[in-house]
Amino acid sequence: MDKEFWNVRYAQHQSVYGDKPNEFFKTQLQQLEPGTLLLPAEGEGRNALYAASLGWSVEAYDYSEVAKQKALDHAKKIGITTIDYKVADLDQIQLHAESFDAVALIYVHLPVEVRKHLLHQCIKSLKPGGKLIIEVFSKDQLQYQSGGPKDISLLYSLEDLESYFSATKIVLKEVVITTLDEGSFHAGPASVVRLVAIK
Repeated sequence: MDKEFWNVRYAQHQSVYGDKPNEFFKTQLQQLEPGTLLLPAEGEGRNALYAASLGWSVEAYDYSEVAKQKALDHAKKIGITTIDYKVADLDQIQLHAESFDAVALIYVHLPVEVRKHLLHQCIKSLKPGGKLIIEVFSKDQLQYQSGGPKDISLLYSLEDLESYFSATKIVLKEVVITTLDEGSFHAGPASVVRLVAIK
């Protein structure tokens, strides 16, 4: 992935995807008791900051040093100290088995081989009974102008997610048209895939 692209994007905009958490993530997290949470490709920290404010201990990853610094600066301003934010290549990370009570993948769009590696690591890192929360753009998102990659290979179908997580208990799966209000890069009608699974 192009780290420089993301560093430039995050440096040029005060808030790329807004300050509020993703609504689907927020709704799902509110159903859980706080514990340990993994957030790959976390960007400027909007979901991490929200989770930490509820008492979660968050481990976040991203390619961008700029995004990490913005997230930690914001956390410091509001007195949050429970975010462990790491800059790493997502195709290289190795996670400890059964470490997290929840894993959330919110708009994590990666080449297929990188995606497979990351998702395998995410499943491995979940504790038994842990919850997986996913919202990503569907392949139909190409017809909308509300954000996301323009390369269909980086988008998802419901069948993709079902196959990746076939070893888990899928408790919610849907493709929906929603209206995004997540900063200037995620705004307007969008086609998204959502999945919730239990290990």
